[in-house]
Amino acid sequence: MRFIDLHLGFAIAIIPYVTRATQTPFQKATGAESTGLDFNDLSLDPDANATGNLIFEGVNSLLQHWPNTRYRNGHNIVPGTVPVGTLLYHGRGDANLPTSPEWTATDPEHSYHFCSEAVPGGARNGDGCWHLTLAVRRPLRVLYLDGSSAANMKDGTLDAQDLLLWGKVDPERWLDEWTRIKDMCAWGKEFGIDGYVRMEMNFEVMLCDFHDGVELVSADFLTAWGARYTTPGWLNVSLDTDNTTNKTRPLVHQLLRFEMLRAGAWHNQHPGETRVVLDLTRLVSFYDPALAPSLVAARAGKPRWDHRLQNISATDLARVQARLRTVLTSSNFLSDIILNTSANTEGGRGSGSGVDWRSLFRVVSDRYAERLEMLGYLLNTTTPETVHERARVVQTQLRVMLVPYILHSARPPLPSASEAELDAWATPVWRVCATRHTAHIHTHAMTLTLTESEWVLLRALDETNREICRVVVGMWAAGVHAGLDELIPPAREPASFAQLLGGVVHRWRRDADALMAWLDWGVWVKCRPACGVEETCYLPTWPYFWASEEDAEDEEGEWKRPRPRCIRQFEPYSRL
Repeated sequence: MRFIDLHLGFAIAIIPYVTRATQTPFQKATGAESTGLDFNDLSLDPDANATGNLIFEGVNSLLQHWPNTRYRNGHNIVPGTVPVGTLLYHGRGDANLPTSPEWTATDPEHSYHFCSEAVPGGARNGDGCWHLTLAVRRPLRVLYLDGSSAANMKDGTLDAQDLLLWGKVDPERWLDEWTRIKDMCAWGKEFGIDGYVRMEMNFEVMLCDFHDGVELVSADFLTAWGARYTTPGWLNVSLDTDNTTNKTRPLVHQLLRFEMLRAGAWHNQHPGETRVVLDLTRLVSFYDPALAPSLVAARAGKPRWDHRLQNISATDLARVQARLRTVLTSSNFLSDIILNTSANTEGGRGSGSGVDWRSLFRVVSDRYAERLEMLGYLLNTTTPETVHERARVVQTQLRVMLVPYILHSARPPLPSASEAELDAWATPVWRVCATRHTAHIHTHAMTLTLTESEWVLLRALDETNREICRVVVGMWAAGVHAGLDELIPPAREPASFAQLLGGVVHRWRRDADALMAWLDWGVWVKCRPACGVEETCYLPTWPYFWASEEDAEDEEGEWKRPRPRCIRQFEPYSRL
């Protein structure tokens, strides 16, 4: 459509700006000012050291395999429970329950890898192996450490647990799992902790006492399909430790390895691993700048892959340990998690708001994830030949995202307005968009109930909503000024539509790409093009990207920055 066709009624169209009625809200808007965020300048980028986006994606990814495989170095510790009736699995060399802390799996495909042929040092069991099934008889109190916290690596996966246990990160202890589980259980005994939830190729529960809170359902002597393993560690699940001449052994190993990956992939995205129930009102995050300010400088300018906790100051570490102790001793740890409430105050804050934070975070990501992804596709596939048609489509999609927030009174100013006034008209839309999901929580009555952890969650939501809405509203307003909007004419008639259009599309593409990079949501990390019917999308997973222990020292390995790729679902299997 020619530019002149877009504005045939331009002179008439500005009449409503003079005569329009002032919008009368049904009720007074609240919450925008109390967020402490600025809504006056659409061009104001978020602080370079802001962590709201990092906390948002971390919380929105809890107990999900895909995003925690991508970013292995966890920053969140969350109390939770394993509900009554949950089945846990344990592979071993005999039919007896362990008498010391050991590992259990949430899926049998995982535990079967540790189903042993023999008791270490004892007689071999021929071609069989022992596999125990346990049932939870009372809610188990657990602590969840996010990221790939069960991956024995030197690059940060173990930072959180080692700092809490030993007060430092010791690279020489990266394979010291037996001491780690023993010390974790000893540390948690004071708080009634029954175990720890971690993730590697799948989720595990480090169970402190197999005789308390669980009962043996069955001890099955299963067929040992290929060489089995007797001890935990990266070597046991990546290499064949049996010097056999059986030519089918490598294929069996590939099959079992893939099926364990498949079981982990069942929990790739929301809702993730549902057999663990987390209490977000007691979340402790190393990304909380008020809790660990020394980490701000430590991660400045670094991509998220390289965010680590080892440079935390002694003062900040003591503060984190004190916060964790507070959340574990406040009120009744078990009953609160079951009821999703808190009975006592925590650190001078409230007793718990009752807000379903997990759902609230999910509402925001569901609202924008697909739309922003499609917006990026539209902009990055626009050509000079399609720019006119595509620009209108993009403007429509921007308006669609903002429909619940575009106030009737939001109109560009009269043509005589200053440049500053040309942008100011859209800020009320930005304010409504950014505060709609949390304004009610910022009321005085609600804020009195928030725990320290809930304030962290609220700030993360506010910062994330603010930036999403700032960018989307800014893009939409630019389209209005360019004459692309179906309902609102521009304040001024552009001199050159073709030149303006090119600039608008360029700005749109830049802003959309920057927003998606800032959000960095794992749901956007996909195999492109999509995998075939016989394939599945795979993200390099510990320990399968290593062939030997020496590979852990490779600073240039592709595993340092996991990228998705397609692999075969059956033989001949793809190399991992």
